Amino acid sequence: QVQLVESGGGLVQAGGSLRLSCAASGRYAMGWFRQAPGKERDIVAAISWSGGRTYYADSVKGRFTISRDNAKNTVYLQMNSLKPEDTAVYYCAARTSIRTELMYTSRYEYTYWGQGTQVTVSS
Repeated sequence: QVQLVESGGGLVQAGGSLRLSCAASGRYAMGWFRQAPGKERDIVAAISWSGGRTYYADSVKGRFTISRDNAKNTVYLQMNSLKPEDTAVYYCAARTSIRTELMYTSRYEYTYWGQGTQVTVSS
């Protein structure tokens, strides 16, 4: 059983920054999702196991950066220029990936999930 351990959420003012971290050992493609109250869990960003391919939702392009350090078994989500509409519970997700360049953007494609971390952006 894979355990994903997230950290880095919190309360920040609009325009501020946060960095989320997710620790997961193994050969996994990874993604960050978020879910606001009463809404679906949506993709924020995804990254292949090699780190060579990334994906961003249109709403976060140019503000968020997903990266990974496989030596530390950690994936990061750097969030800059945060907006109140970024407020949500953020989830880290993982799935096995035979090919190093594959990445996945649907929540139904992921096998393992973290417990979620709250990000609140005040106006």
